[in-house]
Amino acid sequence: MTFTATVQPSGRTFSVDRDEPILAAAIRQGIGLPYGCRDGACGSCKSRLLEGRVIHGAHQAKALSNEEEAAGLVLTCCAAPQTDVVLEARTVPGAGEFPVRKMPTRVISIDKPAPDVAVLKMQLPANDVLRYHAGQYIEFILRDNARRSYSMATAPHTQGATPAIELHIRHMPGGLFTSQVFSTMKAKDILRIEGPFGSFFLREDSAAPIVLLASGTGFAPIKAIIEQLRFKASERPAVLYWGCRSRADLYQHDWALEAAAQMPNLRYVPVLSEPKAEDAWTGRTGLVHHAVMQDLPDLSAHQVYACGVPIMVESAQRDFINRCGLPAEEFYADAFTSEADKHGA
Repeated sequence: MTFTATVQPSGRTFSVDRDEPILAAAIRQGIGLPYGCRDGACGSCKSRLLEGRVIHGAHQAKALSNEEEAAGLVLTCCAAPQTDVVLEARTVPGAGEFPVRKMPTRVISIDKPAPDVAVLKMQLPANDVLRYHAGQYIEFILRDNARRSYSMATAPHTQGATPAIELHIRHMPGGLFTSQVFSTMKAKDILRIEGPFGSFFLREDSAAPIVLLASGTGFAPIKAIIEQLRFKASERPAVLYWGCRSRADLYQHDWALEAAAQMPNLRYVPVLSEPKAEDAWTGRTGLVHHAVMQDLPDLSAHQVYACGVPIMVESAQRDFINRCGLPAEEFYADAFTSEADKHGA
């Protein structure tokens, strides 16, 4: 049995199989809905159900509370329709532009610029180009069909004659995939990936000044967006705020400095929350989103692209909208939800 889902105000319609999450059906049919983790943890796909009934699968209360569900909000990533449904949701131009595909990939190199960060370069099939937007992510398909998601840290135009992507991976102790990356993985290993996924990418139809906000390895998709801005010779003013604990955690600090030096419209503001004495740090300190608020108390004419740990993304979204006048629809985010986050650990 299939149901029809209609998205308002765009009027787009698509079919959803019984017991299939609405978002999965939308991705399959190239319908651009907003989303992030696809696993009920981040809340990026939250939409309003105007008509019909759905049943939710497992999800985090922080992504959708009982009160929000009672008020008619749904998470399309884990809501399966029981009737035809009408949703109120912003469609994302370009989100369904490139087909989601599975392909093999080969490890080119593994570098460790920080004790708990690996920069993984992966070769893609030369005759089967992966098309994606800067800021999107892929999933590794592991044993037992487990999956792990990582944003591409390189813009699509950088793939060159030998297509490759770069991923920034933080070591999670005991992690199914990251422990492999930091111990047994080696050059020439073959893995399977699927992608592209995600609605976190630059909205190029706007001329608004851009705030790029990253914490930790949330820098990866932000780096890809910066490469895209440079490639397109964008004249939009942009400022990168990268928050980390200590100086060692700014694992591509020199890259960011060089990008800001080469791009007249880009500023770079690193912020450390716990600088060590040996860092001899003379730059900004504290919470990275507070640094944005100090410098830009009025965000009413800006767009913000935020990526990193959920607590940073959630705090920035709340404070930028409530205290700095940022329009809610101009906050774009990709919260890096770990498996622990997804399962409430």
